[in-house]
Amino acid sequence: MNKITRSFYPLLRLAVATAMALTPSISSGSTAPERPNIIFILTDDLGFNQVGANGSSTIRTPNLDRLADNGINFTQAYAGSTVCSPSRVSLFTGRDSLLLRDHSNSVQLEAADITIGHIMKYAGYDTALFGKYSIGSEMGVTDPLAMGFDTWYGMYHILEGHRQYPQFLWRDGVKIRLPENEGGKQGSYAQELFTREAIDYIREERENPFFVFLAYSSPHAELAAPQEYIDPYLETFDDEPYVGLSKGPPGPQYARYYPEPVQHPSATLAGMVAALDDYVGQIYATLEELGIADNTLIFFTSDNGPHAEGGADPIAMKAAAPYKGIKRDLYEGGIHVPMIVHWPEQITEARVDDTPWAFADVLPTLADLTGVDTLAVPRLRSNGVSVAPLLRDNPAELPERILYWVFGKQAGDPNSGIVGTVRKAARKGSWKAVQYGHGNPVELFNLDQDPGEATELSADHPEVHQEFVELFSR
Repeated sequence: MNKITRSFYPLLRLAVATAMALTPSISSGSTAPERPNIIFILTDDLGFNQVGANGSSTIRTPNLDRLADNGINFTQAYAGSTVCSPSRVSLFTGRDSLLLRDHSNSVQLEAADITIGHIMKYAGYDTALFGKYSIGSEMGVTDPLAMGFDTWYGMYHILEGHRQYPQFLWRDGVKIRLPENEGGKQGSYAQELFTREAIDYIREERENPFFVFLAYSSPHAELAAPQEYIDPYLETFDDEPYVGLSKGPPGPQYARYYPEPVQHPSATLAGMVAALDDYVGQIYATLEELGIADNTLIFFTSDNGPHAEGGADPIAMKAAAPYKGIKRDLYEGGIHVPMIVHWPEQITEARVDDTPWAFADVLPTLADLTGVDTLAVPRLRSNGVSVAPLLRDNPAELPERILYWVFGKQAGDPNSGIVGTVRKAARKGSWKAVQYGHGNPVELFNLDQDPGEATELSADHPEVHQEFVELFSR
């Protein structure tokens, strides 16, 4: 535990205890309800249209569809960015691009940051993180254990998330070999390992409610999954094999990251999504078996839009439909993500909700639900808004605001422009603006009328356009 974090603990504990004493129950009854267990499931590069509840007829996701059919399917939810690291930092800290220090994929947490782990820990929760982390800058200082999690099992560095059959994982800061995956063997699939660990943790006896952050590193490339999930899709897609570096360099784009050939890339990617759906089903079955499903709040989402790496073809698969763009874009396809919320005790009437909200809103929402006054938390800098009023049968309307994103090109990423190039986007109501590089035009779209961002409207609505021009020039 680092010195900064350790000295902060008593202050945060006092602030949270005071806030919990003053904060009213989320229920209108006279008896305070039992606090919910919370599971936040984050997938990696899953497109909006790769979930059946959002329209996909190609990939079957019955377990996710069940959650949506008995919960809230938020159809206008957004990631924190269009690539992994800034999106996750936004999620962990409750900050959108206006407050992020770095808008590239190299951004990391810093020792002084307050995260959702800290908030949940001092709300009285047992906290655990399983899966991909990738935003720690220094082991022992910004790893999950230093950022508010009691238990940690998974991947630490961002590049570790590129392997579906990794040769090692981390358990509470200790590297664990996986000899069954060494020498090219594929004995243990990472997503299955994360699921097993999460289920074992959920089964543990405890006095406190739990907060589980389950961060799958799929369907991010490399493309790989157990064959049982791929086989049902072999006849569905007719695409060319991905050759990787099997024929020597130069290979396809990103081949140095994903050098192994894939015979059926689209079927494999579909199988990766099907596997995730099965694992979510296993987790939910465990909750039902233990009798805790009704008062367990589940979030399911993705860190950004679908990728075109390692043989994936998101355009052909219509992975982001009906939206334009993919990962690394600030058009809708790059940031508009699935968001399913399931909580039977509070959400008894399923619905589709089109309220726009984003990853920066998660921390204040969790704080709100668990009785933490964010204004009383030292060093917490968040500009997100609690969407807790939406997580009930009679939702309250949120005030209109501007959602804002910036994506900066970093060295080592060959697909997002010239180093130093900055892409910006913002949404206010139905209006969306996008600018790809300083000095380039600010494009304006009406998402209600044109969700695919096909018709540019700046000349027709100069006053609206000027508001975004001024925002982007700050």
